[in-house]
Parts: sequence; structure tokens; C-alpha cells
Amino acid sequence: MRERQLRRRCRALLRELDVPAPFGPRELCRRLAQHRGRPIRLVPFAIEQPGPFGIWFATDAADVIVYQSQTTPAHQEHIILHEVGHIIAGHDGEPRLRTAYDSRPEWEAELIATILHEWAGRGDGLGEAAAQAADPNRQAALERIGHALSGGGGWS
Repeated sequence: MRERQLRRRCRALLRELDVPAPFGPRELCRRLAQHRGRPIRLVPFAIEQPGPFGIWFATDAADVIVYQSQTTPAHQEHIILHEVGHIIAGHDGEPRLRTAYDSRPEWEAELIATILHEWAGRGDGLGEAAAQAADPNRQAALERIGHALSGGGGWS
């Protein structure tokens, strides 16, 4: 599935679920579970590192998302949203222990997690114009960074 299609599908589902922004991943999971007619169980677990941060698998009775308990709450939210991304994308629910986004399913799940994060009000989600208005120094800072990275004389 292409990025544009994934974005449309994800936003349509969020509208259908009537998820208000801002929202947390647990509320999203609750509404998605109701919509799908099967529970989503969130299980914090100290997953050994290096290794995956989260795993989603489907059982006959429920979807189970195991996520790293030994990380920050913000990272835990992102892990959960990534695993929810697999559910939304219609992946097969077989546990995969990948630690990189080098496959199509992992890329799709990460893109959906990003969309959900933005929709949830967890990212800046403002759009460029609103971000500019919220921080008038942002454009100047971006220009200085761009200038420095292009070899234009440092961070002055």
C-alpha cells in the first residue's frame, strides 16, 4: 500500500472510530477493539535488549500487544501505536521479532504510528503555518541550521 493510501485509510478509520484529539493509545485501543469486535490486550514486559520493543500477535480470543516496560512513557506510547499500526494495516498477526524497518509491514506500521501520533496531538501536528505562528523564532533557527549544514559558516 502506498503512503497516501495508508494515510487516507488511517484517517478514515480514526474518523469512523470517533476518536477525539488529543487521545492516548489506550483509548484508541479501546475504541479499535470495540470497532473490530475483539479485545486488544496491552501487556507491559521487560523485553531483553537488544531486541524488539514491541510485539503484536493475534490469538483466537484477542489481539495482544506486548511492549517494553523498561523505557519512557512516551516511547511506550509509540511502541503501542506501532503495533496498532500492524492491526490497522491488516497484517497477519503472526509475531515477528524485527528490530528494524527494513520490510514493507514494518514501514507501514511505523507510518501509521506516526499518523496516529500526529492525530493524537502527541506530535506537533500543527502544520507548518501554525508551527511558525506558535514559535516565531523557528524559521530563523531552521535557516541557521540549514546554512550550517550546507557548509555555510557554523552556528552563528
